[in-house]
Amino acid sequence: MAISQYPSKLSLPIVNPGVTTVFEYLLIKFPYVKPSVWQQRIHDGKVHYHDGSLLTMQSLFQSQQRIYYYREVENEPLIPFSETILFQDQHILIAYKPHFLAVTPGGIYVNECLQNRLRRRTDIESLQALHRLDRVTAGLVMFSISPDSRALYHDLFENRKTHKTYQAVANITKDQVLIDKEWQVHNRIETSQPRFTMRITEGEANSHSMIKCIQQTTQQALFELTPVTGKTHQLRVHMQSLGWPIVNDKYYPHLQSFSADDYSAPLQLLAKELKFIDPMTQQPRHFQYEGNLSLL
Repeated sequence: MAISQYPSKLSLPIVNPGVTTVFEYLLIKFPYVKPSVWQQRIHDGKVHYHDGSLLTMQSLFQSQQRIYYYREVENEPLIPFSETILFQDQHILIAYKPHFLAVTPGGIYVNECLQNRLRRRTDIESLQALHRLDRVTAGLVMFSISPDSRALYHDLFENRKTHKTYQAVANITKDQVLIDKEWQVHNRIETSQPRFTMRITEGEANSHSMIKCIQQTTQQALFELTPVTGKTHQLRVHMQSLGWPIVNDKYYPHLQSFSADDYSAPLQLLAKELKFIDPMTQQPRHFQYEGNLSLL
């Protein structure tokens, strides 16, 4: 059994969904967690309020209360790749996340995520991710260190004040000449089935990406991708919509059957650059991962 060293936080909603106790709300919020699991967690003192006082089975629901609990999984895989800290000051930390490593706890991953690895490595328990990357995507992730300045840095991502650049590799045919060509992709992306996948639909565009081919061989091409909006799986969906799905993508253009991670075949998508105006100093910041994706 793997148990998180750090609590996950849940704020109870303003509108009561029709429950009396916090326990009842937890059952609604997490429908795939068995009631017996929550009962045992509460009995073992693993669910508490912000002040540390323990939750009981009879604790009443009160809107906007903060609840803390400790995630646990039966068997947590160990991800055999290392993260790298690229920059750190008193406010932020920039790290390179390898493929297959989650940014924060989720699913079968509790301690094997970038945030908890970095907390253990730096002894900074207040460290908190300011944005997300898909678990299968590699690249730069920015963390807040100081709670006092966190809202300012979170605003950068909330209001699209950052400039991100990615790289992706796709297979091409030998007669295609794509080098230096550019594409502006505008379309509407909505949730599909299963709900963890996305699809392009009719209607007003809600997604926008700029894509350019910067290198190619007879078999593959390297693309530079700049997301203007930030929809889930946006770059993966936009690449496949152009006819060049990203190499080793298990979701697009067709959802593959569930299988264990193949560490020798990572998704060829890299979050390479991050630019923004630092809200504390008003100075431009530019961070870049020096590595590149390789072509066949």
